[in-house]
Amino acid sequence: QVELVESGGGLVQPGGSLRLSCTAPRFTSNNCGMDWYRQAAGKQREWVSYISADGKTSYSDSVKGRFTISKEKGKDTVYLQVNSLKPEDTAMYSCKTASPYYSGVDYPNCNSRGQGTQVTVSS
Repeated sequence: QVELVESGGGLVQPGGSLRLSCTAPRFTSNNCGMDWYRQAAGKQREWVSYISADGKTSYSDSVKGRFTISKEKGKDTVYLQVNSLKPEDTAMYSCKTASPYYSGVDYPNCNSRGQGTQVTVSS
């Protein structure tokens, strides 16, 4: 079910930063968690980060220390701040609602996804 809208991607030089946004209707009222994924051309989808309903965060080893997931209280938007970008971060980044407590787990009224925003890291 495609309901989420990602934005903020673009072309950036190595070492640069972007802030990706995921607008998710009813994300807060449905008490959802949120996962960010990415998929590079010709590769499998990779999990990037998760934020729980109560704000706990987790990251893949490949982005830990460079990416930050966050949300604003009372707003149906989740952000992914991506810093110190590398060419290998080039991918389509997408968000998906999930369980309030566990990454990657579907939950009633928390099973929507977006179509993605492209991040390209190149000099």
